[in-house]
Amino acid sequence: MDYRHSRRTFIRTSGIGLLGFCVAGCQQDLTPEQARKQGIPFNVLSTEEVQTLEALGETLLPGSAVSGLAHFIDHQLFAPHHEQMLIIKYLGASPPFTSFYSGGLAALNNTARVQYGQRYTGLADEQRVELVGRIAEANPPDWVGPPAPFFYFVLRNDVVDVVYGTREGVESLGLPYMAHIEPPSRWGE
Repeated sequence: MDYRHSRRTFIRTSGIGLLGFCVAGCQQDLTPEQARKQGIPFNVLSTEEVQTLEALGETLLPGSAVSGLAHFIDHQLFAPHHEQMLIIKYLGASPPFTSFYSGGLAALNNTARVQYGQRYTGLADEQRVELVGRIAEANPPDWVGPPAPFFYFVLRNDVVDVVYGTREGVESLGLPYMAHIEPPSRWGE
């Protein structure tokens, strides 16, 4: 594959959604949701990062955790840069991107601890929404990490890609699927 292609070309030709995982010593193509259901181990993200990422994803778009958000991001961070499909790759950020995600999740947890006395995962839904609203607008006073609005923007796009990046995802919104370039198959096929 010529890696100079655009993200759209890569997605069109690769059947986005199927990720290669090693399961019991064998390579399997799974959707992020299937990887989560099968409990595929994480390669890059820590347990705390996965928990925070899934909680943040649920705040941004309910259903993103079960759609495999954490497995998608972990898999992409583990892949060689030229194979990654994370939106941050196309926004002028320099790889590797692990420090961006880890730093943003750590900053979110630190800000939650300072402002509410506990990690982001321990906050009530209203507190989570309030904190996410603040990071979408500006760096909170206690934020130490990548620029909060940029972190919010990137994560929001990752969440939307995982949940609505398929024909079924678009149609679940009651919208007709009208892809400019028709993908070769559904995720998981």
